[in-house]
Formats: sequence, structure tokens, C-alpha cells
Amino acid sequence: MDDTFGALFHPASVAVIGASDNPNKVGGRPIHYMRAFGYTGEILPVNPGRHVIQGLPAHATLADLVALGKTPEAAIVAVSGDATREQVKLCADAGVKAAVIMASGFAETGAAGRARQQELVRIANAGGMRLVGPNAQGTANFASGAVLNFSTMFMEVAPQDGPIAIISQSGAASVMPYALLRQAGHGVRYLVATGNDADLDACAIAAAVAGDPEVRLILVYLETISNPEALARAAATARARGASIVAIKAGNSARGAQAAASHTGALVGNDAAIDAFLVAHGIWRAGDIGELVRAVPLYLQDHAPGQGRTVVMSHSGAVGVMAADLAERHALPLTALQDDTLRALGEILPEFGTANNPLDMTAALLGKGDMFPRVLNALGADPAADMVMIGIPVAGPGYDVEALARDAAAFSAAHRKPLVASAPQQGVREVFTRHGVPTFVTEADAVAALAQYAMHRQRSARVVMKPVPSAPPPLDGHGLQDEARSLALLAEAGVPTVSYRRCASADAAVAAFEAMRADGAGAVVVKGCAASVPHKSEHGLVHLRLSTPAEVEAAAHACLDTLRTLEVTEPQVVVAQMVKGRHEFALGVSVDPMFGPLVMIGEGGTLLELRKDIVTLLAPFTVDDARAACARLRVAPLFAGYRDIPALDLDALATAAVALGDWALRHRNTLRSVDINPLMVMAAGEGVVAVDAVVQLHEET
Repeated sequence: MDDTFGALFHPASVAVIGASDNPNKVGGRPIHYMRAFGYTGEILPVNPGRHVIQGLPAHATLADLVALGKTPEAAIVAVSGDATREQVKLCADAGVKAAVIMASGFAETGAAGRARQQELVRIANAGGMRLVGPNAQGTANFASGAVLNFSTMFMEVAPQDGPIAIISQSGAASVMPYALLRQAGHGVRYLVATGNDADLDACAIAAAVAGDPEVRLILVYLETISNPEALARAAATARARGASIVAIKAGNSARGAQAAASHTGALVGNDAAIDAFLVAHGIWRAGDIGELVRAVPLYLQDHAPGQGRTVVMSHSGAVGVMAADLAERHALPLTALQDDTLRALGEILPEFGTANNPLDMTAALLGKGDMFPRVLNALGADPAADMVMIGIPVAGPGYDVEALARDAAAFSAAHRKPLVASAPQQGVREVFTRHGVPTFVTEADAVAALAQYAMHRQRSARVVMKPVPSAPPPLDGHGLQDEARSLALLAEAGVPTVSYRRCASADAAVAAFEAMRADGAGAVVVKGCAASVPHKSEHGLVHLRLSTPAEVEAAAHACLDTLRTLEVTEPQVVVAQMVKGRHEFALGVSVDPMFGPLVMIGEGGTLLELRKDIVTLLAPFTVDDARAACARLRVAPLFAGYRDIPALDLDALATAAVALGDWALRHRNTLRSVDINPLMVMAAGEGVVAVDAVVQLHEET
């Protein structure tokens, strides 16, 4: 950690400005916590009204400390909002490295408060000091005892050092997972609630704690991602040493104003952009606090989930059936056990048991103490059994729960395979937990935890950070581009485009048709071509399957007349080869001002917005990334072929998506959006062709 974060998490001395003798007040709790939780540095209370605070010598002002040669490395500013500015100035002038500002009344109150907040940051940074807050609950390092934090939670739930960090923009959202983790027996090293994120924000702090080699899991709560570069850096640092980040991004509002011409922008929206960003950097997005902490024991156990192929076993057939249903709901594959495994299980299980997956051991588990470890050993030898879920719906007299837990733990340790158990009885869970087995109340939670862990590890393993290309000179033009220019730009990007010609008259359109027919083209399409009319079909500007000069001439006249009616000053038409694909897809780009270009892939056609069968990737990405994303589409089975429909050219679709993403990244400062609909996808090996497109550049400033 650099000096700033060292000052927050390992300070040699901490001044508490606004210190209180009452440990239940904001200015008193950090002092109480540091004394109670093992902080070995110097605590320097500052309060002009007291000589002693919580047994420590108090000082009237920060200047008094400096005069004694006791310049604090860190400071807690726990005074009212009006007095905060003065104290920040005194700290910065004295050489304090970092300060936690607990006062509220800043940006959260409106424009005037935001101005006061910006002034705080300016003053601090001018003196070389960094701030956490304002409106911050504070920071805590339970390894060093440096608890610069006023939460009441630590009064109720005692801390313990551990391999987990919690970083949050909200105080409540920092201590809720903390409480759940501590009640489950997990230790937490760092807990930070950053408040208004005016200077050192949650993303930057996540990047700092990601460098701690003892931290295996970072839990993050964000309401805004104001510093994506720092969050990406946190993810890269964590991934490099095998640690994981799970994040909640709350406040899933739609993006603001989108140009009416951009279907992609409207479909992608801000939340999809966030999803794509988190996936691209190997961060799992949790939907709530429960999901944030649910798979924690699996992350800490750190066994490789392989392909996620799971075996469900229980002494209840009902649990097996329900778990199988849940696994399908979570896209968690139940493995097909190998023949050798099935034979071995057949010799172990009673005749009325089920040597399959789900595996039913029946109530015979009561009378055969060696059956459970023998079953586990058989599964351990099966290379297709990546993970195991054990359901224990009931246990009591006759069940050797201690032995079951011991055998389960031994299996997981010996084979390095993730194993979880579910049990509604608290006593059973306590035994399994004591042996280090991740244990859940219901099979639903157990299956969900396995699915999250396996999918997250697989996604993280696929992360390949392609270099970001430098930006070339800006593209010529502004705003919406007409179809001909749009297709030309896409061809430049490396996206296969339909053969076409731009024409300003019906005679030129007929000549273009004749030339294209001479080159071997069959039927053609005639479309109106004007940047101001992007939605051509709504105005009757698309004429399909034209095969004679007369049809082309009539269509061109109709389009040109319609464009004149729409007040297009220089009406033109596009004459393009008629292309029939096996299936229509859509490909698009929306350049997010914070995250950059997002590429949308989806089923195309006129019902694109209605069906919304789309996936989104953050550029740059690889062909493998694009293929994996396409597998999440509802129409994904078509890529392998369906009934009389041959397999589609998934490789060509993925390659076109990568080319478009790379081009959009190069032109991210000029480009606003791209809509390609339809993109005709041919049979496997036959490629893809963009037949209609709208490119939108930034408006002229």
C-alpha cells in the first residue's frame, strides 16, 4: 500500500478531532474501538473542553499537538459540518497524510453542499492530504486495530481478523454483510464505508486492499461507479493472485437521454453497461446482501470447480429431485457419472437406492456407517464429478453426524473439490461447519452458492485484457450517417457488408442494378438513403426482391419522391444485393461515457426491441468472449442447428462482433452508436453479412 492507505490502515498515530469521552458518541467510538481492538499506535484526542478523554491526555487544538512534535499520520474529523473546513485546513497544513471526514451536510444536500465538499477536497489535496468522505462512517483495519470508524455494529458484534474486505459507499451496507459474516464465524480484515466518495472513493480503496496478500475475497457495495479505472485495477490485482471480488451495484436506473435513432443505446442502457463492465473484469454481481455473502465459504475454501459438473447426494429422494430442479434453474450441470462409477456405487448402495445423479442413499445410511465414505470415494475417482452437494433433510438418533461431517471434509480436502451440505437442523449445520464444510439451511441456498462460485471462477479464468488501442484521427462527419456511409464505415471496421451502390436518380439506380447483375447478383433491394431518415421501413423506403430494371426504376422513383416529401434536400437511394441469411441477428455499439464502447449482439428483425434477446460485451473482448456471450441468448440452440435448420456460423458472428468492438474502441472519442439490423448469419462456414446499418457520430460542438 502507498503512504496514503498506509496512513489509514496502519497509522503510527491518529488524531481524533472532536473527541468525546462518551464511547457512544461519534467522536468517542473510534477511540474506544482502537483501545479495545489492539491498536498499538498513538491515539491523540483533540477537544478544547477536556484534559483527559477515555483515559488519554487530550489536547485543545491540532496546533498543540504539532507544537509537541506529534504530527498525526491520520486524523478523524468528527466535528460539525461548519467547522470541518477549518479542521481540514489545519490537518493539511500540519502534514497529516489522510483524514476521515465523518460530518454530513455536503454533496448529499444539494448544489451548495457539493460546492463546500469540493472546497474540502481542494484544501486537503493542496496540502498533500487525502480524504475519505465526507459523510463517511469511516475505515477499519481489524488486523492492526486502526478503527477510524464510528459504527455501532462493532459494539454488538466483535471483530476478528480474517481474509475478507468489505468496501462500501454506504455505512449500513458495510456492516450488514459484516454482521452476517461474523455470525457465520468468518473474520473480516478491512471494513470501509466511504460516504460521499469525494476524494478517496470506494473503487480506489478496493484497489488498495486488493494488494493485501492475506485478503482472499473483497465484497463491494456501490451506488455509483465513479472510478471504473480503479475498480478495474482492483479486479486485475485480485485476479493475479487468485482472489475474488463480489459486488452489489445498486440504483439500476436507465441511462439518460438517448438519440431516437439508436436502438442499441436504448436496449443496452446503463445497467447493462455496468453488467458488461463487471463481467469483463471478472467481478461477480450480486443482487442483494444475501447473495453477496452466500458463497463466501466456497471462495475461502478455494477448490477449483472445474466445469461445474455437480453430483447431488442425499438419503432423501425428494431432496435429490428438488436439488436437480434447482440446478437446472441455475444452469448448474449435473454430471453424467461414468460407467465405472455407477458400477462401484451399485455395489455400495442398497437395491432400493439410486446409483445415479441425483444419488439416493436412502435411510440405509442409518445402519451402514461405512456407506457414506465409500460413496464419496467412488465419486472422488470420477473425473466428471467436479463438485458435490450433500442434502441432509433430517438427522437424529442413529445418525453419526460427526462421522458424516468428518468424511465430507476429508473428501473435499483430499480431492480438492468444492463440497457443500444443506441441513435445516441447526445442530447438524454446526457440526459440518466446525469441520470446515460450507453448510446451508436449504438445498436452494446450497445449489445457488455452488452455481455462483463455479460460474464466477470460470468467468474469471476467461478474462483476457486486450490492450486498448490508441485513438486515430477523428472520423469525418457529425450526427447520424446515412446508410451508404454507415456501411462504408463498417466495411472499414472489418464487418462484412452487403454489396451496394449509392445513386442520386432512378436512371443511376437502374444502371447500378445492371452492373450488379453483370457481376452475378440476382435480385436487389432499393432503399431511400438519408441521414435524417434512419427508420426507412416506417416511411415505405424499403423495396425488396426486385429483379427487373422496371421494378428498380419504379422503386427508386418512389423512394426519391418520399424523401422529397420528407424535406430531404439531396435525396438518394441505395441499390444493394438481396441477401438471404439463415437467421437475422442484430449487432450494435453504444459508447458509454464512463465505460466506453459496449457491443450488443442479439436476435434481429423488426421485433428486436420487443424480444430483447440480447447480450452485451465491453470492448475490447475476444472471439471466445463473444462465443460465450452468444451462448446465453435464447436463440443459442440455433447455432448448433435445429430440425431442418443447419448450424449457424457462430464463429463469423463472434469475429464480426470483435471487429466492431475494436473499431469502436479506436474511435471511442468520435463514435456514439452503431445499429446493424439485420446482420444476416449464414450456415456454418458461410459467414455473416450486414445488410442495413446506421452509424451515429457525436454532434458538432
